Amino acid sequence: MKLLCLDKVPIFKQLQIEEALLRADKGNWCLINTGSSDAIVMGISGKPETLLNINRVKRDRIPVIRRFSGGGTVYIDPKTVFVTVIANSEDLDIPAQPKPILEWSEKLYKPVFQGFEAKENDYVIGERKFGGNAQYIQKGRWLHHTSLLWDFTPLNMEYLLLPEKRPHYRLDRSHTDFLCTLKEHYTDKTRLVHALKKRFKEMLKAEEVPLAAAEACLNLPHRKVSTFLDL
Repeated sequence: MKLLCLDKVPIFKQLQIEEALLRADKGNWCLINTGSSDAIVMGISGKPETLLNINRVKRDRIPVIRRFSGGGTVYIDPKTVFVTVIANSEDLDIPAQPKPILEWSEKLYKPVFQGFEAKENDYVIGERKFGGNAQYIQKGRWLHHTSLLWDFTPLNMEYLLLPEKRPHYRLDRSHTDFLCTLKEHYTDKTRLVHALKKRFKEMLKAEEVPLAAAEACLNLPHRKVSTFLDL
């Protein structure tokens, strides 16, 4: 397992790297990225008119990105921590199916977050969400990426509408009532990243590699889906 640690890499470039590693490479990868600039990221089937306060998004010129995987919509900023695992099913002995992948990720993160559990595809502490995830599955190979809220600005949640489809445990809670942050558990974001790196090295025997090791895949032929949306 190769571990790629990024700092201040925009989320769009991260998604480009992930697509290249998923489709044009055959290795197993972990990615951690912090410090991305502000943006809204939507799942591949998300509809802006039902998920975004479009007038406010356009007024404030917030970039909107449609990623190549499914899942929900998230507002990201420099306080968001991204974690991605790309793996071959046979190497980790995990079926390329949503439920086994999510259950495996719960085991991966359990020692890192006190009181953590995976609930209805969300990462929660108690009844409040601190992380969302999305998956992309192809034959014998899968990707699981996560956005973790080390902290967030409540006003930024006003760019997002309450989704029509939402977890049962959420009920009709607003974003600010529904979410919590990891800042309550890791007072320094660097400590959170260190804990994640330590866990990946312990459980997955991950070895850190430079960005150049992943960037080499960007120029290889592969399908490219992630894109900026013009609202």
